Amino acid sequence: MSGRKPRGGAAAADEPTFRAGFVTFVGRPNVGKSTLTNALVGEKVAITSSKPQTTRRAIRGIVHRASGQLIVVDTPGIHRPRTLLGERLNAVVQDTLGDVDVIGFCVPANEPIGPGDRFINEQLDSFARTRKVAIVTKTDAAGGTRVAEQLLAVSQLREWDLIIPLSAVTGDQVDLLAEQLIALMPESPALYDDDAVTDESTDDRVAELIREAALEGVSDELPHSLAVTVDEMTERSPGGVLDIFANVWVERDSQKGIIIGHRGSRLTEVGTRARLEIEQLMGRRVFLKLHVKVAKEWQRDPKQLGKLGF
Repeated sequence: MSGRKPRGGAAAADEPTFRAGFVTFVGRPNVGKSTLTNALVGEKVAITSSKPQTTRRAIRGIVHRASGQLIVVDTPGIHRPRTLLGERLNAVVQDTLGDVDVIGFCVPANEPIGPGDRFINEQLDSFARTRKVAIVTKTDAAGGTRVAEQLLAVSQLREWDLIIPLSAVTGDQVDLLAEQLIALMPESPALYDDDAVTDESTDDRVAELIREAALEGVSDELPHSLAVTVDEMTERSPGGVLDIFANVWVERDSQKGIIIGHRGSRLTEVGTRARLEIEQLMGRRVFLKLHVKVAKEWQRDPKQLGKLGF
């Protein structure tokens, strides 16, 4: 996969085999892929939301274990696109699937397998050489009988290298998944430094945290129209308050009013939620200034998509 840059020398003959490689999780939107990525990494590297299609690009989270290193590539959910943005999100998934060592197919324990799951399972046939595991997520939201039924249903879809139920929320079996995935990876030196958790830029992580805060409590249509860009990040003095100026983009003037709210009340709430998350990420006090701007029908406009980073 692009970015596979081994570091360090070969292991001595008497040392345990070290493995490293890439895994991506696929599934319908909102099956818990980003939550699982964060649980594996042990830190928030991908935003989460109850809104479908929250993830918009391939985000790498790096998992460190004594037995190896796992690079988790969190991708958008596979869906039937209605816009140019949707087509590009699906393309991100397809490009990633062809470039990883293992594909993890996620199915929630508390929902029956449906046409969307079967469609994605069929897509996996195109990657015959890639190892495939089935992950039954959200076991905390289903009883033991339901989990067992889902495991059986998943096992009938195809031959898997591994089938495992887990809860990313409670952490149940997450460590086991990490070790099992590493065991499926090729022998390799570590691909990232020991303290790396992601290769996302700080600007991108900040923009995503703002978008996550803006997604809270909005209608089903609006999330797809939201994008965030960071204009500037400057510190007032070395180690002092970090000033961040960012834009929240929408597609229509009516959406701008929704984000701002009555006398700016909703935008203030968004800013407060985002600032607290950003301060946790940066480990310092933050002043966050948000502006809401309109880029008409940006999801369908190639130039606007490029400007917004898609």
